[in-house]
Amino acid sequence: MLKTIHTRLVAAATLVLLLTACATPMPPPPVEVRRGVIEQITPTQIATNQHAGVGAILGGLAGVGIGSLIGGGTGRDVAMVAGAIGGAVVGNEVQKRNDQPIPAQQIMVRTSSGVLVAITQPTNPALRVGQRVYIQGNGESAVVTPQ
Repeated sequence: MLKTIHTRLVAAATLVLLLTACATPMPPPPVEVRRGVIEQITPTQIATNQHAGVGAILGGLAGVGIGSLIGGGTGRDVAMVAGAIGGAVVGNEVQKRNDQPIPAQQIMVRTSSGVLVAITQPTNPALRVGQRVYIQGNGESAVVTPQ
């Protein structure tokens, strides 16, 4: 009985390995590149890419660590809970103060097909109104670069 189970597991693992080896990875989608002329540039700001709550989590963990060094028994448990709460509050406040928006620009580009496209990206001082540009990508990942 044990030999049969072992044989079946080896056969299943071999089948999984063969199927995985035969699978071809999907190629990445091609990057769309369009040409156009900048019609308008408006200064703006974009949010940083830091994740909300990371400061609170790190502060809470630090608070638990520090609280575990205090006292013993029930007193230590209370110190750990108080440290977690205090650390989370302090960590959240520190993150809020350091989470500054990034200077950016909203760029209106008239493509060669006549379509007007608006793209918001970090400030690029090399771009100016009337300049011929490329729009690389689409959606949130689109960027404007000089020709």
